[in-house]
Amino acid sequence: MSKTFIPAAKPIIGEGERAAVDAVLASGRLAQGAEVAEFEKEFSDVLLDGRAAVAVNSGTSGLHLGLLAAGVGAGDEVIVPSFTFAATANSVALTGATPVFADIELDHYCMDVDHVQTLITERTKGIMPVHLYGHPANMEAFRNLANSRGINLFEDAAQAHGASIHGRNVGTFGDFGMFSLYPTKNMTSGEGGMVSTGDPAVERNLRLLRNQGMERQYENEIVGFNARMTDLHAAIGRVQLTKIKNWTKQRQANAAYLSANIEGVKTPEVASGAEHVYHQYTIRIPEDRDGFAAALKSEHEVGSGAYYPIPNHRLPSFQRPEDLPHTEQAAREVLSLPVHPSLSSADLERIVTAVNTLSEAGA
Repeated sequence: MSKTFIPAAKPIIGEGERAAVDAVLASGRLAQGAEVAEFEKEFSDVLLDGRAAVAVNSGTSGLHLGLLAAGVGAGDEVIVPSFTFAATANSVALTGATPVFADIELDHYCMDVDHVQTLITERTKGIMPVHLYGHPANMEAFRNLANSRGINLFEDAAQAHGASIHGRNVGTFGDFGMFSLYPTKNMTSGEGGMVSTGDPAVERNLRLLRNQGMERQYENEIVGFNARMTDLHAAIGRVQLTKIKNWTKQRQANAAYLSANIEGVKTPEVASGAEHVYHQYTIRIPEDRDGFAAALKSEHEVGSGAYYPIPNHRLPSFQRPEDLPHTEQAAREVLSLPVHPSLSSADLERIVTAVNTLSEAGA
């Protein structure tokens, strides 16, 4: 009897989401409206300790508009990690500013504070850590650094819904924070993003920028974009938001099981005081990571993902000569295993057996 394939990620869409979408369709009001406004309020209450939330049509739009709203533009530099999805650096480049690539620390795969300090120049407008894989970056240290140097602090929280440091949620440290609502994230709206900010001026700029530069119809105050979220997407997001805390607990329980039972590879670490929400459960394979991943699939029907095999500074779109040894090591070795809430106990046992078998064999 063949085994059922265990995917690396699996969006969960239920009857509640379908009913919410049907209700919006029946209303005939599909574009940004009451559903979006309610989603923003609820997202703020559940994940942002009351900080303002502005819904947009994608996570990348959220980063781009957040940077513009905070005053980033041509001639500026923003320090970002190279080990992340390209949208982080792309969003900086799209403002006309220059992304400056920093190395990561290998314990949690987040941007290294010490390296960032060496990269600050008179052109540095801000620093933008990424809470990679669901583990919060060292935001207290980054906040202190930003304050001491008189620069802005931004957060790419695309993968970190509900992550926190000493009880303070990510997305509440920086001038703005961005959460992705792409289908594979810890919660989804089908497609979309949410931008958090505690600065009323940044919030107003965000709302103008996403809506053609206008607060009132035909009174365009600035040049803006159409980056609005639809009520259809917001309806999905509102239902998902009611489930995110339980899903996070299940991800954490799944991760705890994997860490307690996997042998022979480097398993994830969690910093003191940090709450990891395990968007990804990432191990390291020192030799032949790609062969290991192929064997997981072909021999055990276990999916996995190598996020991210090409660091941003080596992408054809950037091609920078920086020496980032930890970034290069992670890009060669990381492999993310299934950790999503849909996993059964049998699935978890098979993942452990597969990894331990292959690591013992030296695959």
